[in-house]
Amino acid sequence: MLKRILILIIVFSGYVTNTLAQEKVNEKQQAKVKAKADEQYDEYSFSPAIDIYKKVLDKGYVSSDLLKRLGNSYYFNAKYEEAANVYKKLVEAFPDGTEPDYFFRYAQSLKTLGDYEGSAKVMAKFKEMTSVSDDNDFYDEDYLAKIEENSGRYDIKPFGYNSKYSDFAASFYEQGLIFSSDRDTGNLARYRHTWNSKDFLDLYKVNADSISNNLVVKLEGDVNTRLHESTSAVTKDGYTMYFTRNNFLDGKKYKDQNGVIRLKIYQAELVDGEWTNVLELPFNNDSYSVAHPVLSPDEKRLYFVSDMPGTIGESDIFMTEIIGDGTYGPIINLGKNINTGSRETFPFITQDGVLYFSSDGHQGLGGLDVFATKIAFGNFEEPVVNVGKPVNSNYDDFAFILKNESKEGYFSSNRTGGLGEDDIYQFEETEPLVLDCLQDVTGTVRDRISNEILVGATVKIIDEENNEVSSTITDSKGNYVLGLDCAKGNFVRASRDGYVPAEEYLNKSYGKPRIVDFYLERDVVTGGFGDDLAKLLQLSTIYFDLNKFNIRSDAEIEIQKVIVAMEKYPSLKIKVNSHTDSRGNDAYNLWLSQKRAASTVAYMISKGISADRLQGEGYGETRLVNDCANGTPCSKEKHQLNRRSEFIIFE
Repeated sequence: MLKRILILIIVFSGYVTNTLAQEKVNEKQQAKVKAKADEQYDEYSFSPAIDIYKKVLDKGYVSSDLLKRLGNSYYFNAKYEEAANVYKKLVEAFPDGTEPDYFFRYAQSLKTLGDYEGSAKVMAKFKEMTSVSDDNDFYDEDYLAKIEENSGRYDIKPFGYNSKYSDFAASFYEQGLIFSSDRDTGNLARYRHTWNSKDFLDLYKVNADSISNNLVVKLEGDVNTRLHESTSAVTKDGYTMYFTRNNFLDGKKYKDQNGVIRLKIYQAELVDGEWTNVLELPFNNDSYSVAHPVLSPDEKRLYFVSDMPGTIGESDIFMTEIIGDGTYGPIINLGKNINTGSRETFPFITQDGVLYFSSDGHQGLGGLDVFATKIAFGNFEEPVVNVGKPVNSNYDDFAFILKNESKEGYFSSNRTGGLGEDDIYQFEETEPLVLDCLQDVTGTVRDRISNEILVGATVKIIDEENNEVSSTITDSKGNYVLGLDCAKGNFVRASRDGYVPAEEYLNKSYGKPRIVDFYLERDVVTGGFGDDLAKLLQLSTIYFDLNKFNIRSDAEIEIQKVIVAMEKYPSLKIKVNSHTDSRGNDAYNLWLSQKRAASTVAYMISKGISADRLQGEGYGETRLVNDCANGTPCSKEKHQLNRRSEFIIFE
C-alpha cells in the first residue's frame, strides 16, 4: 500500500485521507490559426462573384446569407482585409445564426492581418461553439484492440535487487539507479497511524552494471529521514538532486489544517560524497502535495505531480521553468490532453522528448497504466498512447524510465509473481512505439443540385498554418481517401473546374476514420443555358403573402442578386417561372402564379433591366416538387416547398 499512497500523492501515513482540490483549470489558450484559399474563383463566376454581392450590399440589401457569401468570396480570393470587414458585420449583425466556420475564417483573416489579439478573441468563440464534453473527449470503443496493437514491444525481467518489501520508482544515476524502498525498516507496521523510524521509505542506490558487486546502499547525507523519501531526479553532472519527501525539514514535520503531512519536493547537493544542503522548493505548500520530480532533457524545466488548486483531477502533471538562484517560472498544468479527472503521476521524459507517465484516467488495462506522448515546450496536444503489454497489466504499473541509446529501462508494478508488494522490473524495448496520430479521411464528392458523383475532383488536406499536407483525385465512383495528422486541426478542401470550392474543418480526434462528403455548387457561367439561376446562386425561397403577388421586402434581397448579375453581364437573359402549392382552385393557382411571375418581371424592369431580357410564366400547381397534390395531407412546410420562383437562363 505504500506505493499506492505515493501514487495518490496523499500523505504517507497509512489511512489518513485528503479531499483533493477539484478546481477546474483554465484550458491553455489554443494556438491561433489562419488559412487562405489556394484557388481564386473565376472572375466570371456568378455564385461567388465579389462584385455582384458587394453591389447588392452597397444598395442597402443586407442578409446573413449575403454577408456569408461575400465574406467567403473575399476569403477564397485571399482578400483578408475585406473578408475580415464582412465577417465582422456578419457576426455582429447575426451572431445567433452564424455557424462556427465563419468565426473560424474571421479569426484566420484577422491573424493574417497581424491582429493576433482580435484573432484570439474570435478563436475563443469558435472553440466555445465547437467544444465537446470535458469528459471522455477522446473515448475510443476499440481501445483494447489498440492496446493489443502496441503490445509485445518490450522484453521484461525482474530487477536483480528487489527485496521482499516495497522497491519502486527507479531513476537513472551515474552507471546505476536510485530507487525507493522500505527494505531496512520493514513494512509490517505500515498501517499504523503513529510515526516511527522503522516503517518508512528511504532512497537507495545501486550500480546496475557488471561491476556492481550486488551492493545496494542507502544514500549518504541528509536526504533520508525518519519520514518517507521517494522519486528522485539527478542532474547530468551528478551534483544536484530533486526528490520527494514528507513535509519534514530541519527535524520538524508540518501538517495541514486537517492534520495531514503533505508531500514536497526538495533539492540537495552532493558534497564530498554526501547529499546535503537540503532546500525546499518555493512552490511547495503546506496545504497540498507536490511530488515526483523529473527534469527535461536540457534540464531547463522541472516536471512534477500535484493536487494544487487548478488540478483537473485527483492529481495532475505540471511543469515549471528552472530560472536559477532558487527561482522558478510560472506553474503550468500540462492540460486536458494529458491530465484527466483521475490520477496522472510518475512522469519521465526521454532525451528525445517523449513523456511517459502513469494514469488511471486514460483508457487502460486496469489500475495504473503507463502511457506515452510527444511533448514540446508549450505544446502538450500530441496523442496519448498506451504502451501495451507486458509493461501494462491489470495491476498498478508505474514509474517507467527509458534510455534512448540502449533502449533499456525500468518500471515498477505490484503485479503478482514479484518478491515484494511493489517490485522493479527491467526491460528492453524491442520495437518503438508509434506516437504519431495518423487517421484516414474518406468521402464522396457530388454535384449539389443533381447529386451525381464528380469524378476527378481534387481533395486536399490543409493544416492550420495553411500548408498543403496531401491531395488526391476522386475515383470513378467519386470517392477519395486521404491521411492526416489527427492530433491537430485540419481542413479538408474539395474543388473541381466549374464548381465553387468547399471545405470543412476537422478538430483533432483520436477515434475512428473520419467521413467527409462534399456537395459542390456549380459555377453559373459553366452551368449553361436552361440552368436554374436561383439554385446556382443559392437564392433563398422567394415568398409571397397568401393570395397576393406583390414583392415582399425579404424577396427583394434575392431578386437584387439576379439584377446585379444581369447588370454585370448585359447578354444574360432570364425567364421567371413561378409556382404555387396545390391548395386552392387549379385555375386560380395558375392565374396567381402568372401574376407573381409578371410582378417579379415588372419589379426587375423598374430597377433598370430591359424588358427584352426578361420573360415570365406561371405554372400554378402543375410542377410540384413533392407529392403534396390535391387531396394529399401535407404539412405547412412541405407546401412551402412548392411556392417557389425559378430564374432560368435562356438565349
